[in-house]
Amino acid sequence: MELSVATIGAVLVGITVIIIAGAWRLLNWLWLRPKKLERYLRQQGLTGNSYRFYTGDMKEISTMIKQAYSKPVSLSHDIAPRVIPFDYQLVNTYGKNYFVWMGPTPRVNITDPEDMKTILTKMDDFPKPNANPLIKLLATGIALCEGEKWAKHRRIINPVFHIEKLKRMLPEFYQSCSEMIVEWESLVLKEGSCELDVWPYFENMTADVISRTAFGSSYKEGRKIFQLLKEQAKLAIKVVQSVYIPGARFLPTKINMKMKEIDREIRALLMGIINRREDAIRAGEATKDDLLGVLMESNLNEIKEHGNNKKVGMSMHDVIEECKLFYFAGQETTSVLLVWTMVLLGQYQNWQDRAREEVLQVFGSNKPEFDGIIHLKVVSVFHREKLWRDCIYYVIRFECRTV
Repeated sequence: MELSVATIGAVLVGITVIIIAGAWRLLNWLWLRPKKLERYLRQQGLTGNSYRFYTGDMKEISTMIKQAYSKPVSLSHDIAPRVIPFDYQLVNTYGKNYFVWMGPTPRVNITDPEDMKTILTKMDDFPKPNANPLIKLLATGIALCEGEKWAKHRRIINPVFHIEKLKRMLPEFYQSCSEMIVEWESLVLKEGSCELDVWPYFENMTADVISRTAFGSSYKEGRKIFQLLKEQAKLAIKVVQSVYIPGARFLPTKINMKMKEIDREIRALLMGIINRREDAIRAGEATKDDLLGVLMESNLNEIKEHGNNKKVGMSMHDVIEECKLFYFAGQETTSVLLVWTMVLLGQYQNWQDRAREEVLQVFGSNKPEFDGIIHLKVVSVFHREKLWRDCIYYVIRFECRTV
């Protein structure tokens, strides 16, 4: 079949137009739009590094983190130079509010308390940043919900954290802690004395606590979910440290395929646990007092109260995401808190003695119970004044992306 000169010419023109349009969009994404946004940010009084083609600040962020982690850390509350060295440098250079270049996308970091107060009271004006789709495989849930969906999830999840529900979980807390202490005691008896790295023990203990309190008798499956999420988190960190390219998640790269495989395995485990719970509820069995049981009961009540409207209640996908978030938000943060508490107790042994005396005075050799825990004033003061006061500046930080 012969093509006319006019047809060939039209095809070539079409290809040329597509190439030019694609090149223009690429140029706009990698240079024109970032420079325009930088100009707008500076006009608003914000400061930061000048945009660098494609990578922005990400190379420098990665380099500074590697350098910080290559050096030994001193026992000090001044942890920012090690944990967030790049942000620490920008705060000292540009002040409490500044912007960072995550590739060609600027991110505004707000650390001034008064500005944070304003932002947190006008949440509708400051939407949560769009996360990399691969990062969402780690966990989403209420942390990334907004508007009516956030309000609905908050309403359904609230009963999970009712004080009476939490009281009933105390035996699980005690059991997990007791098993860890017994293991420590056996090591001391065997060796006479020993040097112990408490970090992996606290990691395992907090994972065990969440597994027991979230999934009850299915806590062994919960432990497997924790191990998978931990592996997913390591992969997510690698993704965060690279420039996000739209559509890159569809490429069959090693990280992409592994993250999707882990996500499928986590969902299969959670679906199995949830389906068994639903079958038990249909059979007339009482809902359990663990987090999943309370969440499912609250969700069913929400649906019954408002009818079988698709917009009412949480879908199976939503329930799974909230379960993942329980793990992701609660496990490592708690274990880190416990490790740092041990460090502080070692530094301030007078507080260690006072805390020990108070615990023995309140409980003696008995198992801890809730009404006694609220009387641990010294322990509470230690956490609140010695730990949170020093860390809160770095923990509470609001970030938003320009659009």
